[in-house]
Amino acid sequence: MDGISDVAVGVKRGSDELNMYSNSMSDGASNGNDSKKLRVEEEPPSRVIHIRKLPNEASDTEVIALGLPFGKVTNILTLKGKNQAFLEMGTEEAAITMVNYYNTVAPHVRNVPVFIQYSNHKELKTDASNQRTQAVLHAVSAIQSPGSDVQEILAAASSPVLRIIIDNMFYPVTLDVLQQIFSKFGTVMKIITFTKNNQFQALLQFSDPVNAQHAKMALDGQNIYNSCCTLRIDFSKLVNLNVKYNNDKSRDYTRPELPAGDGQPSLDPAVAAALSKDSSSLLGALNPLSAAAAAAAAAGRVALAGHAVSSGVLLVSNLNEEMVTPQSLFTLFGVYGDVQRVKILYNKKDSALIQMSDSNQAQLAMSHLNGQKMYGKIIRVTLSKHQTVALPRDGLDDQGLTKDYANSPLHRFKKPGSKNFQNIFPPSATLHLSNIPQDVTEEDLRLLFSNTGGTVKAFKFFQDRKMALIQMSTVEEAIQALIDLHNYNMGNNQHLRVSFSKSTI
Repeated sequence: MDGISDVAVGVKRGSDELNMYSNSMSDGASNGNDSKKLRVEEEPPSRVIHIRKLPNEASDTEVIALGLPFGKVTNILTLKGKNQAFLEMGTEEAAITMVNYYNTVAPHVRNVPVFIQYSNHKELKTDASNQRTQAVLHAVSAIQSPGSDVQEILAAASSPVLRIIIDNMFYPVTLDVLQQIFSKFGTVMKIITFTKNNQFQALLQFSDPVNAQHAKMALDGQNIYNSCCTLRIDFSKLVNLNVKYNNDKSRDYTRPELPAGDGQPSLDPAVAAALSKDSSSLLGALNPLSAAAAAAAAAGRVALAGHAVSSGVLLVSNLNEEMVTPQSLFTLFGVYGDVQRVKILYNKKDSALIQMSDSNQAQLAMSHLNGQKMYGKIIRVTLSKHQTVALPRDGLDDQGLTKDYANSPLHRFKKPGSKNFQNIFPPSATLHLSNIPQDVTEEDLRLLFSNTGGTVKAFKFFQDRKMALIQMSTVEEAIQALIDLHNYNMGNNQHLRVSFSKSTI
């Protein structure tokens, strides 16, 4: 290979050199972004792979990532102006495996489908002096050096299971949010979430290892929400997750019939054992390959949630129009964010618009409240195309259907970093009560909550008796009790605070 190093990365600069490679395009295309029909003739197998239609901003690391799961990558040549690249694999067998695989599963770089075929070159001749790509050279060399266990690293990189740690978790991250973000890279089959070492973590299984590889490349180091909830992504040593319950902590999307379980799922013993073995050293070894993703995040790319959520306004439908009021919606949705305005639609009173403080809170409320039962009806919560909720024009009486809560003293999240952010849980039959006056007894509270139309199943005071847990017989009853009794005046201007609890009694 002309004396170049084991792995070489170069960018040809002379037009003659570019032409030498661009003449090898089997479809005769002059630009990777054109729409000419592809010729059907195929090149014979070669360990050099020709990649076309790359997005403009694609990096060398992302091109290398296409080949890594299949074996050793020994060289790369990028043709930036033509949106094309050549990737040289260590063996022809690795190249054949790669091309055969991508014939059945379309390869993507930055969510853009790219075209892969054999090149008519048998090897790449490049200069490796270009400084811009030396970082990539070192990253790949580190992974492929004899000192590191190449087989172990490649085996890990071919796992369909990612281990995800959320740093700087200012907003809670739900299982649905993870599924929404990661499903952009392939079919998400299973997710298990848990807390370990005081950190929120998740195991997420794709249907295919290549999807996991792409997701790791694109998302490692990115923020889910602006300036917080940073994703740290590693490969797990597990190759299959065993999910026992479909609830807010774990889900098997291939088995919707699984039970919800009776509380937080316990981690499968095999999963727990693997977690203790999942070492951070692998993250250290593979981390240089995520440099592009981290750099993109640092350069201020749009937060991931920005793609999924564009509005802070929710549309809530299938409401019980005989019972619902702006106040009841304010109280329930206020569990997940600070509600600014509520508008029950004048001509369609089973629907309402709810404006949250920001799109993150809207996402949170939607993921927790869509499909819940309120006043006997299963409500639907989606993002609205409206950016704000308009107040009625001056002098227009809309029968009290629109309320402005911008200056409400009842907002739970006024203080940035408030511990209330850590106490956001899905609706549950068990409620957490706080700010209980000293002279109020268990009997008083049982009576108060049974008057909301539900049945109190269990009750427990905390040691200081200022807080308690109360368990209703259903989630719907707990939702009703929270709506009726949050901010209830218990006397002497002491107002009861009611939240959903993650505990059971």
